Amino acid sequence: MPVKIELNKNATNGLKPVKIYTSDIENQALTQLKQIAQLPIVHSHIAAMPDVHAGIGATVGSVIPTLNAIIPAAVGVDLGCGMSAVRLSVKSSQLPDNLAAMRSAIERAVPVGLAAHKTINVRTSSCNKLAYGVEWLFEKHPAVMKMLKQPQTIWTKQLGTLGSGNHFIEICVDDSKDVWVMLHSGSRGIGNAIGQYFIQLAKKDMGKHIHNLPDKDLAYFTEGSEHFVDYVTAVNWAQEYARINREEMMGLVLRAIAPFLPKFRADRHAINCHHNYISREQHFGADVIVTRKGAISARDGELGIIPGSMGAKSFIVRGKGNADSFCSCSHGAGRRMSRTAARNLFSKEDLIAQTKGVECRKDKQVIDEIPAAYKDIDEVMENQSDLIEVVHTLKQVVCIKG
Repeated sequence: MPVKIELNKNATNGLKPVKIYTSDIENQALTQLKQIAQLPIVHSHIAAMPDVHAGIGATVGSVIPTLNAIIPAAVGVDLGCGMSAVRLSVKSSQLPDNLAAMRSAIERAVPVGLAAHKTINVRTSSCNKLAYGVEWLFEKHPAVMKMLKQPQTIWTKQLGTLGSGNHFIEICVDDSKDVWVMLHSGSRGIGNAIGQYFIQLAKKDMGKHIHNLPDKDLAYFTEGSEHFVDYVTAVNWAQEYARINREEMMGLVLRAIAPFLPKFRADRHAINCHHNYISREQHFGADVIVTRKGAISARDGELGIIPGSMGAKSFIVRGKGNADSFCSCSHGAGRRMSRTAARNLFSKEDLIAQTKGVECRKDKQVIDEIPAAYKDIDEVMENQSDLIEVVHTLKQVVCIKG
């Protein structure tokens, strides 16, 4: 049965309730949720998804509705980070017996980690649209360009690249033996620069007026303040950049794997969903700005993607439009331990054992992404069975990590 606990249920002194869809939550995350609940800008309550864990300022796996205000640190620095998935007209029996060459082909086609394309090779229309939208930002806030620490064109060369950390590209097989391509990435270096810049600006601006924030990382812009419109515009641009980044990568992956498969079609209804973003919505009688920090939209009938770790299952889901969750669900399994703790606890041999059957990196540099560093995805899914229903269960057979 789903588990849900409530903090501050009958709260006074301005505290808002917090509805948490799991009992598996560490003390630091609980503290962060209580601190967010103190902010006067929060509307109705806060929802914490079953993959919830501590973040910077705001908790990862939280859904925060605010009235005429936004908390930049809650949105984070990987603006528009999210998932994309497409089903192919190929069965698992048609995959090559040895998947190593396919993995290598994807890694050659899509730069990973800090790498970028040597030349601008994305659709001209995408580049033109994004360039037109970001010129004002560089002109009005030149510090953003300086924070990129590379030539201005780096954001164009990073379009269609993976990044590092928990970003990945996977070839998966579903319960009907259909083959899927799934990937996870965001707005790359420019999204990071935009996020960091406005987080610091919010702290500076709020320090002039309010000095008793429960956490300085919860500094926010209110509608009508000097930088509110600029921040919203920049975030919307970064979210569009992230979406196009995933589209470009998907095209590169499909072209890279084509020589290894019989001629195939890609499902026209690809799923592309953010899980670090803002959205203007209506909930509990008010027009609010919803910040989903490590959560996806799960409106009634809406398709979404919930990935597990690199050795576990992933899911294509359909939302149930649960009002208490602000029509949201988890964005993944959620970390159980920090990257440092995972590196100290697990060995290369552990990684090899836990990723058995998956063609992927199995070296010390990716031990922090070992499946055991994440929560049990089956338990996470059970705790949100009133938020979503499973449409397809996927198991990865190839995984490329940043």
